[in-house]
Amino acid sequence: MTTKPILPGDGPIVPVELRTALEERYLAYALSTIMHRALPDVRDGLKPVHRRILYAMRELRLNPESGYIKCAKIVGDVMGDYHPHGNQAIYDALARLAQDFAVRYPLVDGQGNFGNIDGDNPAAERYTEARMTEIAAAILEGIDEDTVDFRPNYDGRVEEPIVLPAAFPNLLANGSSGIAVGMATNIPPHNVDELCAALLHLIKHPNATIEKLVEMVPGPDFPTGGVIVESAESMLEAYKTGRGGFRVRARWDKEDTNRGGYQIVVTEIPYGVQKAKLVEKLAELMGEKKLPLLGDVRDESAEEIRLVLEPKSRTVNPMVLMESLFRSSELEVRIGLNMNVLSAGQIPNVLSLRDVLSQWLTHRIEVLVRRSTFRLKKIEHRLEVLDGYLIAYLNIDEVIRIIRREDDPKAKLIAKFKLTEVQAEAILNLRLRSLSKLEEVEIKAEHDKLSKERRDLKQLLKSEDLQWERVSEEVKATRERFSKKTALGRRRSSFADAPEIDADLAAAMVEKEPITIILSEKGWVRALKGHQDDLSKLDFKQGDGLKRALKATTADKIVLLATNGKFFTLDAGALPGGRGHGEPVRLMIDLEENHDIAEVFVHDPSRKLLVASTGGHGFVVPEEEVIASTKKGKQILNVSEPDEARLCVPADGDCVAIIGENRKLLVFKLDEVNEMTRGKGVILQRFKDGGLSDIRVFKKSQGLSWHDSAGREFTLSWSELKEWVGERAQTGRVAPKGFPRSNQFGPRFS
Repeated sequence: MTTKPILPGDGPIVPVELRTALEERYLAYALSTIMHRALPDVRDGLKPVHRRILYAMRELRLNPESGYIKCAKIVGDVMGDYHPHGNQAIYDALARLAQDFAVRYPLVDGQGNFGNIDGDNPAAERYTEARMTEIAAAILEGIDEDTVDFRPNYDGRVEEPIVLPAAFPNLLANGSSGIAVGMATNIPPHNVDELCAALLHLIKHPNATIEKLVEMVPGPDFPTGGVIVESAESMLEAYKTGRGGFRVRARWDKEDTNRGGYQIVVTEIPYGVQKAKLVEKLAELMGEKKLPLLGDVRDESAEEIRLVLEPKSRTVNPMVLMESLFRSSELEVRIGLNMNVLSAGQIPNVLSLRDVLSQWLTHRIEVLVRRSTFRLKKIEHRLEVLDGYLIAYLNIDEVIRIIRREDDPKAKLIAKFKLTEVQAEAILNLRLRSLSKLEEVEIKAEHDKLSKERRDLKQLLKSEDLQWERVSEEVKATRERFSKKTALGRRRSSFADAPEIDADLAAAMVEKEPITIILSEKGWVRALKGHQDDLSKLDFKQGDGLKRALKATTADKIVLLATNGKFFTLDAGALPGGRGHGEPVRLMIDLEENHDIAEVFVHDPSRKLLVASTGGHGFVVPEEEVIASTKKGKQILNVSEPDEARLCVPADGDCVAIIGENRKLLVFKLDEVNEMTRGKGVILQRFKDGGLSDIRVFKKSQGLSWHDSAGREFTLSWSELKEWVGERAQTGRVAPKGFPRSNQFGPRFS
């Protein structure tokens, strides 16, 4: 059966360009995500889901003094009336508002299992119960007094608030985080006492600088405490621009144990870190030998956090131990600041600290004006009714007669006493028992009281100064209610400078194990465990053999000199193990095929080296200068073909002995050789034929030593060396009798 193709114009199908359709639909999705999901409103600090949860709880009369109700009921009402999304998403948001380790000032008072700092999930919504906290009630305070606008819910059956009155500076107090489309927000929590101090200062000084405000709000205050080690300058810049971050560390103490040992006890961990995962990660790093200073980790937490960290040995400096842990684990984290919020519920923008505080105050002024206007209307209506009551009391007999005798008493009352519709209706609804003399007195008293309140409200609405004074009083009340003297309001996070540790942490964090590094003639390298003395059983590839064997540790750096004059650096701990033949060193460094390794030794930063080429040129270089940070190496000794870099020896002494392939030996003072960081160097010895064979730096007082082929050591004193002593760049004289035929002094590095 063939299907007739649908042509443009057939039925309800409208041709739309794909690009246009995608742009429109994606823009609609992006705007929905930004405005109705991910970014909080600067005025109440809430996202729509949190706002709807609090409003639904108010509608259920879950006030702080009332009883608890099942979370399933709350979630059902939120989903059915306001938030048509998954119940799990709503419950997760509700549960988080009850977690005192996640929210600085919880908005939900939960009863049951709402999860814990280990990362365990809350119990199912059918098991847990909740009600609002005093803070949530403060955020909703005045919502039924026309303080905010309402809009129809998703299906138009009921209405929901666009924003809450927010008598509590919730955005900065509790913070917020979210990822929208093309933008994100991350605001850490702060201390309300400090925020209120800044708000009061801003009311008094509208042009206050951010520097002054940051004196009052020095930084975040996390629910889990911790120590903020970010610099004051960095935090000031973050609050100025609305973007930045804060380094937060765990709080720890040193506890002494038996036999002079100690242990570290962590009592507070950084915000957002799950304790169980932290312990698991520390144990994993220990297993991988990436925390050599740490011996053991135990979680002894009950109600309070207590992580016990034991050092590998009592000689480990606790500060160095903790610095190594801060670098390697979530005992230190960086918490970002990105104050990207919705201004007026419409405009996403990144605000400074001053802007956030200022916009909250503007919202509070608007709430005050709307609440006062609403109250004024209520008072005027009530006064109108009371005026009618007073007329009725003054003419009570006539009023009763009209009500009893007249067919249309309402119209008659209006005509007789010049009443309004409202007054006539109120009089007709009076109960008989309200006609007592005492009631008349109470009405007059209420009338006087309301008249005074009306005058005050009219003055308030006319005067901006009075409005700011009233908002200031409200902020003071909030500050007093949640001051630092209270258990909830006390500052939990403290400030400190990160300590200056002189020890090389990178080296300290590598476990020092003795190894023997083997370099073969063909350039294969491996590391054997332990310090090996007997190397006769070493196995090499066919045609290969031993070139150098070095005793080192896994924390050492290995330095290689290539014949092109470049120095290369390898980490001893990263070398391949002793099984097999190792790996070609050329895979670890960028060395050209026509060059080879001339020398290899263990790095000693306190040492100086004498480097020399086959042509007899050389100079002294501090060993720190030869360390290369990349595979490409570092050019130190400049050589041009056919010369090559040949030798590198410790410059430990005051005299130099140099011998050429022509067996001529020359001795001169070391201070005749220049110290450089790079170059060709000076002439050390002249050769008529051949080139440089070996070189040695020695101390004049100890004499010149060498080893023969059998390993025996021979030494000539300074007086015995006199005929070979000369000046740099001379040719020298034939080596003394007994000098090895190999023209070598022996091992160059001990």
